[in-house]
Amino acid sequence: MGLFITSLNSGSNGNCYYVGNEQEAVLIDVGISCREVEKRMKRLGLSISKIKAIFISHEHTDHISGIPILAKKYNLPVYITPGTLQHLRLNFEEYQFIHFIADEPVIIGDLIVTAFRKFHDASDPHSFTITCGDITVGVFTDLGIACDNLISHFSKCHAAFLEANYDDEMLDNGGYPFFLKRRISGGNGHLSNKQALELFINHRPEFMSHLLLSHLSKNNNCPDLVYELFNNQANGVEVIVASRHEETAVYYIGDKGVVNGRAKQLAFEL
Repeated sequence: MGLFITSLNSGSNGNCYYVGNEQEAVLIDVGISCREVEKRMKRLGLSISKIKAIFISHEHTDHISGIPILAKKYNLPVYITPGTLQHLRLNFEEYQFIHFIADEPVIIGDLIVTAFRKFHDASDPHSFTITCGDITVGVFTDLGIACDNLISHFSKCHAAFLEANYDDEMLDNGGYPFFLKRRISGGNGHLSNKQALELFINHRPEFMSHLLLSHLSKNNNCPDLVYELFNNQANGVEVIVASRHEETAVYYIGDKGVVNGRAKQLAFEL
């Protein structure tokens, strides 16, 4: 059994990642509006009824802004840590908040979601892997460094959403104030193209089929630049740059290869 994945949006203006099989799915972060989630999933042929849970990586607005309406409208459980939850200004009685613990798997139907700690300037930040059968997909964004935790989980993934936030020269020569440049490039900020590429080259498994480059900076990166950088080192891995303005295609990750385009969407509509 394989997994279907798509980025519904990726960037400082909102992050939302879909991972699921033919029966159930989860969203990792909801940093875009409920209306946009609905519109983009409909365009992709994805049924929102298959979403069984939302997992939250940390409390920054671009990862949580869509939670209140989406979770309430569809009565979805929200998996979150106590440290992250304390930053959400919500009436807790109206929502299903469930605490997850790092490295302890959460079972959602045939999906196994595992969180692990990462370095980022948030109260209790985590990344996630989602496994179905023998297939594992990782969602790795908002990373200060490529720590041992990240390396270990990345090396097990058949596909991954991986942050490539900024180009070093563009950040250094750009107009951001010094304190912000330091925050972005520090050990609790974001992963650069160079750092992400080193992780990809040195630690990707032989069976990795897809890499979705995620959370690109609007001002300090360029989609064409980062695509060329990674595609030159792809060695058969399909490289996709996730947009900060629209959804990607849906990609099927499985033992029998990849089904792209309309044929893949029809699998969800049957």
